Amino acid sequence: MSYTGPHSDPFGPTDPYDPYGSPRPRRSPLRRTLTVALAALVPGALLGWLVYEALGGYGNGGNGGNGAAGAGASTGAVGSPSGGTPDDKPGTLSATTAAASPGQDAATPLRGKVVVIDPGHNVTNSQHTAEINRKVDIGTNFKECDTTGTSTNAGYSEARFTLDVAHRLRTLLLGLGATVRLTQDGDRPFGPCVDERARIGNAAHADAVVSIHADGSAQGNRGFHVILPGLVHEGAADTRSIVGPSKALGKLIADDFAHSTGSSPSNYIGDGTGLDIRKDLGGLNLSTVPKVFIECGNMRDSSDAALLTSAAWRQKAAQGIAEGIAAFLRT
Repeated sequence: MSYTGPHSDPFGPTDPYDPYGSPRPRRSPLRRTLTVALAALVPGALLGWLVYEALGGYGNGGNGGNGAAGAGASTGAVGSPSGGTPDDKPGTLSATTAAASPGQDAATPLRGKVVVIDPGHNVTNSQHTAEINRKVDIGTNFKECDTTGTSTNAGYSEARFTLDVAHRLRTLLLGLGATVRLTQDGDRPFGPCVDERARIGNAAHADAVVSIHADGSAQGNRGFHVILPGLVHEGAADTRSIVGPSKALGKLIADDFAHSTGSSPSNYIGDGTGLDIRKDLGGLNLSTVPKVFIECGNMRDSSDAALLTSAAWRQKAAQGIAEGIAAFLRT
């Protein structure tokens, strides 16, 4: 998403809408859950050793051998035969990475949660310029229904990028049991308009909404940033109830996106935090549920473009966003 407009400083540590305080290092979900898994594994291993001793060891055969095999099978249910965790299947986010809270199904920890994914722009917007240039009410003023988005210098469009990442993200979240809806799936001639994108998330009573984009800045401007809603209470816009949770969602996504992709926060927006606050985006102003935008990189920078056009990197991007969403929904 290429844009010009006001940017405000990220929330500071004294922000009254920030229940989590200033940005701080956060252990990755995988590290946290591995710690939990280890804590669960140790008692099981001790039990298996006691069974082994009581039955005289594996080498005695008969019932003792069967009992030991049973203890080994129990341990194997937790991890691999060597005691490690099993490899994740391609295109899935493991239940280990997104550990369930007490009372949740460990295999589907996001069951009952609703996530709306908003792939920015539309691959055929350029064929409907009159429609997407129509002004819509974003609460504070009127803006165009939508835009065509940007592209790499070689012609790979932002709309193609956002839809691809959205599909990968949907697969990961569905695997965790979430109910997932896309605002568009290449199934309409243009748009939807920015106000309709907000209404889709609102109508779904989404627990989280993420709008996926890529920027169109100058060569040398690199990195990702997550856009958070500013405090707006004007006209049809009222973000007072979502500013705090949206910031929490955005911080978690930024953290996990950086960890998954190896990308750095933007060197041209957000003062190195990877976070930016906007009051001029209809998709945020009109949302009544927690929502953020993520600009995954700069399509006009050759180094970032090489990442954005890589299918393997796009999978990592989807993985990072999914982990951030999962962490938010477990809080």
